[in-house]
Amino acid sequence: MRLTADFWVHAYIARLRLADIPTFVVAHGDDTAGAVLVKLNTLDGKATVFQRSFDLMSGERKWVVLSEGDEAEVDAALARQRSFDPDAWVIEVEDRQGRHMLDEPGLSD
Repeated sequence: MRLTADFWVHAYIARLRLADIPTFVVAHGDDTAGAVLVKLNTLDGKATVFQRSFDLMSGERKWVVLSEGDEAEVDAALARQRSFDPDAWVIEVEDRQGRHMLDEPGLSD
């Protein structure tokens, strides 16, 4: 059984807030099955966007980099992705240390 996108997003935000990492919903996607994109803003003009993908070898989900570099370029990539998939969520994480916690247990579900 898969978690709904809405449930996963709220659990993710709660976990980051417990670690004192500011997190914001930039675009609210489809509550049930919207894709989730996570933008990590390191507050130095750089950013990275992660998206969930399936590992073809193992069949497991994993987070992969969709775009990284100057924040303006990353934002343009996010806008393009949202134009293809208006049901996608965009979550922005702001952390100078580059913490996003996507590699933590339970967040790949």
